[in-house]
Amino acid sequence: MKLSSTFQRRITDVYGPDGSVWLRRLPALLRVAEERWEIRLQEPFSLSYNYVAPALREDGGRAVLKAGFPSRETRNEIAALRHFDGHGSARLIDADPERGLLLLERIEPGTALVALHDDDAATAIAAAVMRALSRPPDGAYPFPTVAGWAARFTAAPTDARGPLPSRLVAAAEAHFQELLASSGEAVVLHGDLHHENVLDAGGGAWVSIDPKGVIGERAYEAGALLRNPLPGIVSWPDLPRILRRRVDRLSEEMGIDRARIIGWGVAQAVLSAFWSYEDHGRGWEPAIAVAASLEALT
Repeated sequence: MKLSSTFQRRITDVYGPDGSVWLRRLPALLRVAEERWEIRLQEPFSLSYNYVAPALREDGGRAVLKAGFPSRETRNEIAALRHFDGHGSARLIDADPERGLLLLERIEPGTALVALHDDDAATAIAAAVMRALSRPPDGAYPFPTVAGWAARFTAAPTDARGPLPSRLVAAAEAHFQELLASSGEAVVLHGDLHHENVLDAGGGAWVSIDPKGVIGERAYEAGALLRNPLPGIVSWPDLPRILRRRVDRLSEEMGIDRARIIGWGVAQAVLSAFWSYEDHGRGWEPAIAVAASLEALT
């Protein structure tokens, strides 16, 4: 099995020596999946942090196999897919949480929202997916919370934040504090709903993939869309105008005050930069650039 050096580096950056062991075991894991679900794997898609490949089922049906490092994040994703149950999301056919294996329905044609050049239309589509996903937790699974994500960031010592601008870190902390204290109804959120994670399901339908699974208010969901697609968005001409239009459209489509959408956008962009620095020591600059543009809208 030939795996790109970029994919391997991402895995070892995040999971260290355990990630190296997982990479060595990956071929055997894929054989287990093929035998368990009677599928035949094809060439993988472009890989980021999981091994994802189209699969042909014994009955001729088409599916997708996703193999990820068996972690809390993988279990969260499985639980979120079960919770959404196809409402605004790809359906989970089956899963093996202990091995980090997911068998998913194949979304076709599967074109990602990032390919849509009309940004206003793309924002409206993403908002519709957000509305479809919005379902209260049923208590069946202990999802992480937005408050928990924020606490880990705000409790981090100054040196752990590395080169992140102190002005924007302080702004993010303030937004987290204010927005969490005044949050509305808690629902299970996708948690990473951006342009690469919304796919064309045909017939005018669009669905999400790769949920993080986190509990928070609906307004939080808009944050990932505002800062993406990264890193390219930072080179777009007149970025403040584009972000302002996105905020206005999301506010209109979701019935949420634009100040909350901007606040969550800033807080999340800085949090995303923090995670990039924490995991890789690099790649934090684009999210910070978006945070600065969003903060200027307040």
